[in-house]
Amino acid sequence: MDDKTAAYVSFSHFLGIGPIKFQSIKKTFRSLEKAYSANLTDLTKAVGINIARQFIEFRKDLNINELSKKFKNKNIKVIHQENKLFPKKLLEISDPPICLYVKGNIEKYEFDDKHVSVVGTRMPTSYGQKITQDIVYSLVGSGYRIVSGLALGIDSIAHKSALESGGKTIAFLGCGVDIIYPYSNANLYNSILKKDGLIISEFPPGMNVLKGLFIARNRLISGISRGVIVVEGSDRSGSLITAKYAAEQGKDVYALPGNITSIMSQAPNILIKEGAKPIISLQDIAEEFNLRKKVTFKKSDYKNLSKLEMTLIKVLENEPRSIDEILELTQNEISKVLQSLTNLELKGYVLKNMDGKYETR
Repeated sequence: MDDKTAAYVSFSHFLGIGPIKFQSIKKTFRSLEKAYSANLTDLTKAVGINIARQFIEFRKDLNINELSKKFKNKNIKVIHQENKLFPKKLLEISDPPICLYVKGNIEKYEFDDKHVSVVGTRMPTSYGQKITQDIVYSLVGSGYRIVSGLALGIDSIAHKSALESGGKTIAFLGCGVDIIYPYSNANLYNSILKKDGLIISEFPPGMNVLKGLFIARNRLISGISRGVIVVEGSDRSGSLITAKYAAEQGKDVYALPGNITSIMSQAPNILIKEGAKPIISLQDIAEEFNLRKKVTFKKSDYKNLSKLEMTLIKVLENEPRSIDEILELTQNEISKVLQSLTNLELKGYVLKNMDGKYETR
C-alpha cells in the first residue's frame, strides 16, 4: 500500500473524522500524506483540538501493513478520492466518501451515466415484486445497470432481476464490504461478484451493521445514479431518505403510485405529492430513460454493407459516440462518414439517441 493510500485508509478508519471533516483536512493541507503525519498544532487547525488529539493517539496504534494484508486476503480493493477508478459522480456530491472498499473487478467496470437506483420496502406486495422485475428487465434490456442496497425485499429483487436479465448491478452496503448483511443474501452477494457486478462500502472492512450507516450509504446509492425509482414503502421507509438525497443531488426521483389505504404505498405516494415523477406504466420508464429493445443481427445481415459502414458499426457497438469521436476513431472524411451513418440509420442498424450521439441498435 503506497503512502497516499495508507493516509486515506487511516482517516477512513478513524471514526472521529467523517466526509465533511475530511474535506476540511484536504483544504488545510497540500497533501494527504502531510495531513496524516501532521503535528497536533497543524491538525487542530483543520479538525479542532479534541479530534486532533484522538487521531494522533489512534495513529500510534494503527498497523497499516496488517490492514494491507487483510485487504489482500479478502480480495478487497481500496479506491480513494485521487484514484482514477473512483467514480466521478461520487466526487460531485457534497460529502464524498473518503475511500471506497470494493469487492469485484472495478478495473473493468465503467461508471457511465446508465446507472439507475431501484429501492423500496423489505416487505413488498406481489404487485411490487412484479413491477420491480418488469422495470429492471426493461432498463437492463437497454444497457442500464441497477444500483441498490442488498436489503431484503425490493433491493434484492432489483439485484436478482438485473442478473437474471443478463445485466450488471452494484450493491452499496451499510457495513463493511466483507460482511454479508443480511446473511440470507449470501448467494445473491456471491452471484453479483460472479457476474461482474460490484459490492461497495465506504465503511472499513469488519465494521458491523449500525442504523446510521444505512442512512449514510443511501446518499451513495443515489449519488452514482442517473435517477432513483421508489417502488413501495411505508412513511418510515429508508427509500424516502434515498429519494431525499437524490433530490438534493439534483437527480430525478420516480415513484410507483399505489392504493392510498396500503401502508406499502405511503412512501411513493408521499414522494409523488412532493414532486416525484409517477410511474403509471412501463411506457413512462421507456420515455424517461430513452429505452429501446436490443436488436440482434446475424453475420449474414451485414453482407451488403460497405467497408466504412462495417467500421462504423464496430466503433459504435460498445458505446454511443458523438460525430467528433467517430471522425477521430475512423480517420475518414466527414462527408463520407455522415453519408454512411445516414445509410445505417435508414437500414435500421444505427440510431441517434437523445444526447445526439450515434449508437447501434
